[in-house]
Amino acid sequence: MKTYHVKPTEMQRGWYIVDAEGQILGRLACRLASVLRGKHKPIFSPHLDAGDFIVVINADKVKLTGRKEAQKIYFRHTGYPGGDRYTTAGEARQKHPERLILHAVKGMLPRGPLGRQQLGKLKVYAGADHPHQAQKPQPLSL
Repeated sequence: MKTYHVKPTEMQRGWYIVDAEGQILGRLACRLASVLRGKHKPIFSPHLDAGDFIVVINADKVKLTGRKEAQKIYFRHTGYPGGDRYTTAGEARQKHPERLILHAVKGMLPRGPLGRQQLGKLKVYAGADHPHQAQKPQPLSL
């Protein structure tokens, strides 16, 4: 018996919509990363992008447990000497609430070109409106 290997031309991609209101950030990100990779499909291959597109709405209403709003710190560097910049989760939520979910999901995807391609299928919006009505996204149960 031979093992079947799916070809990139045989991939079927669906569209899902997720309401992040009241969801815990880490648990939501874990489920999103799994669907973006395609692990929910029987044709999953770790070296191929078999995942689906996901639209996340109400990203500004995602929950952080404990005192993470004040204690969780995001780091970035400007590229210049002494260019360390630190942002708390509360500040990040005020400026760009969709980046909380993007950052959490990005950490759960593989590094390299495959992970970047999979992250590109994630669309996150702070409010309830999104421009993907034409794709007819189905609700994703979490």
